[in-house]
Amino acid sequence: MTFPLLRHALLACALLLCSCRTVGFYSQAMRGQTEIWRSQRPVEAVLADPAENEAVKAKLRLALELREYAKTTLKLPAESFGTYSDLKRPYVVWVVYAAEPFSVEPKQWWYPFVGRLSYRGFFDQEDARKEVLSLKATGHDVFAAGVEAYSTLGFFKDPLLNTCIHRSEAEFAELIFHELTHARLFIPGDTDFNEAFATANAEAAVRQWLRSKGRGVELRKYEAHLKRDRAMISLALGTRQELKKLYATPGHTLEQKNALLSRLQARLASLGVKDKAIDAKSGADIKITWNNARLNTLATYHDLVPGFERLLRESHGDVEAFYAAVEKLKPLPKDERRRVLMGGTFND
Repeated sequence: MTFPLLRHALLACALLLCSCRTVGFYSQAMRGQTEIWRSQRPVEAVLADPAENEAVKAKLRLALELREYAKTTLKLPAESFGTYSDLKRPYVVWVVYAAEPFSVEPKQWWYPFVGRLSYRGFFDQEDARKEVLSLKATGHDVFAAGVEAYSTLGFFKDPLLNTCIHRSEAEFAELIFHELTHARLFIPGDTDFNEAFATANAEAAVRQWLRSKGRGVELRKYEAHLKRDRAMISLALGTRQELKKLYATPGHTLEQKNALLSRLQARLASLGVKDKAIDAKSGADIKITWNNARLNTLATYHDLVPGFERLLRESHGDVEAFYAAVEKLKPLPKDERRRVLMGGTFND
């Protein structure tokens, strides 16, 4: 069972467009993006290639169907995913998250065009490892993970990648819809808003697509999958709130923090959650522990999802009405947008 962070996408235009603090970071970003561009082929050419794997071809045909559905039914920009890149590795980028040891607020990095984001991305796992060690040396809680896909937010036409071809059809559809949602609306400097909007819209779109295809069995499996995820996320975000209260209490200790995190680990284990990942180079299992940074990744993608789901319900299935309601939030200050989505109104 993978966590939602690994199922969802990275907003990687920051990697390409950033004016970075070091030449090294800028260089690796450009090299990684160039590798993707150089390896891409038109989907039609891949489908016509007799040497290409039939499972890959099936997913590419599905991607073309999903892109058309996104354009005509979901009213999303659908210029991406007309090409395919095989990077010969399991992840396109490795993403690093960090937080102070007694804070649930994520460390942020500033990038031109997209503002402040709560992660740093690397196209090479070793570069990500070095960043992790650097942050740990300054006392930060750190979480790093491989990511299977990303979006340049409509700046460029993104290719499909081999890193996400293995997904089930429902999860593959969720990824496509999630990425195209970013191209519809993105607010610089508000990671939580952007990711929750894309998450809520993509999940609703998958349900709608499966219904339109009469695939009731797969819809029920997808709903069960989301239900399991939500149970895990609820436990994790509940712990994050407890930690927030603890950190605001004078005299809090590392032992108190670790006790809450250990309790979370035990509760998740009872649900069958395996806190392991696979090293992309060695293939070895890596044990993943919970800390402030890892909890923040879940908050980024899911804290505001119920607010967007409420706007969806109020729009009665009209996607244009939903997008219009979301657009109304864009001019608001970040804190005000969050307040409205958490249950407030414009008139409070």
